[in-house]
Amino acid sequence: MGQLSLEGRVKHVLVVSPLSIMGVWRDEFRKFAAFPYNLIVLEGSGAKKSDTIRHMIGAGLQVLVVNYESAWRLEKELSAWQPDMIVCDEGHKIKTHNTSASKALHRLGTRAKYRLLLTGTAITNKPTDIFSQYKFCDPNVYGNSFYRFRARYFDMVGYGNYTPVMKKYMEQEYMQRLHSIAFRATKAECLDLPEFTDVIQPVDLEPAAMRTYRQLVKDSYTELVDGTVTATNVLTRLLRLSQLTGGFLGTDDDPSPEQVSTAKLAALSDIVDSSMEADHKLVIIARFIPEILAISKLLEKKGIPHRVISGDVPADRRDAAVRDFQTNPGYKVFVGQIATVGMGITLTAASEMVFYSLDYSMSNYEQTRARIHRVGQKNACTYIHLIARGTVDEKVLEALRNKASLAKMLVDDYRAGMNPFSN
Repeated sequence: MGQLSLEGRVKHVLVVSPLSIMGVWRDEFRKFAAFPYNLIVLEGSGAKKSDTIRHMIGAGLQVLVVNYESAWRLEKELSAWQPDMIVCDEGHKIKTHNTSASKALHRLGTRAKYRLLLTGTAITNKPTDIFSQYKFCDPNVYGNSFYRFRARYFDMVGYGNYTPVMKKYMEQEYMQRLHSIAFRATKAECLDLPEFTDVIQPVDLEPAAMRTYRQLVKDSYTELVDGTVTATNVLTRLLRLSQLTGGFLGTDDDPSPEQVSTAKLAALSDIVDSSMEADHKLVIIARFIPEILAISKLLEKKGIPHRVISGDVPADRRDAAVRDFQTNPGYKVFVGQIATVGMGITLTAASEMVFYSLDYSMSNYEQTRARIHRVGQKNACTYIHLIARGTVDEKVLEALRNKASLAKMLVDDYRAGMNPFSN
């Protein structure tokens, strides 16, 4: 991107990504872009996004980041903006050739000089998955017609002739074409891969939720000033802020807390979809019961069998839940409450863990991480942290990663004249 811009061949770049990782592009540009650029993540209402696109001008490389749902809804505006380069991040999102997002990107792609598709799972369910992705990148590889492509390479078998089976005599041609424009790197080839990887995935709370959060920060600080400043008092007030970043307001034992945000659920939904498409098992860790219930409801809506261990699950049922996840291929996701699953269980059927929320205990954090990173684990482990940007989530993770006392850190902030709850 940068080199093409410096050579004067690219002025407008459109990045299309899942909603949950749009902000990652902004962060990565800040870290690594050694060239002039202006990057905007499209947010807000459709009218606001349209207006942003129309006024996207300036010196240096102009970069627009948009999610797949908005890309097809804003196709007219994006086409008028005339992107020279389009990047589809997690490009398997357009593997189905006849969805609105796929068709829009096929059309937009024909007018862009450069097209790049990034994915670790180009083929998620069946080998026909690659057609739509390659139609975006280069329709010369497999053509423009899905049905001609399917007829050339596959026999349709099974009930209703819905199952594609590769024609033996076409396998070599299929693979040659597949690799003709692709660059592939496997984990085995990446010899410098660490034993485990930590991923920080920023999440932006909705404007209304952020306004509620800021008011709560103000109220918490006022209460602190009027009372006695102790570690216990600071952490008690921090509790409600942490609950809000997870989407809820109310006490942990409240049977019907108010849901004020779905930002983390939306981010988690994308992660779950990617894991299921890759046929990987996944462990999700959360702190509060309302979060556990919301995550379970999300999985039920997706039709994903899963097991749950929280403080509400009787001890005599926990072993069965772990056993099902470890040994039964049908159970793809394990949801655990961080204070409950930190010790005594093994979850090595998964090598990926999502921290939906965190508590303040270093012991809980380290012990929970060890549920997948222990004897019996054969794969490199990945830990994804969903962190609400500009909130106490960032302070909590910073303390845990630095093995510092969060309570002491916040009390010290207060004594230094700062609001310990704000960033």
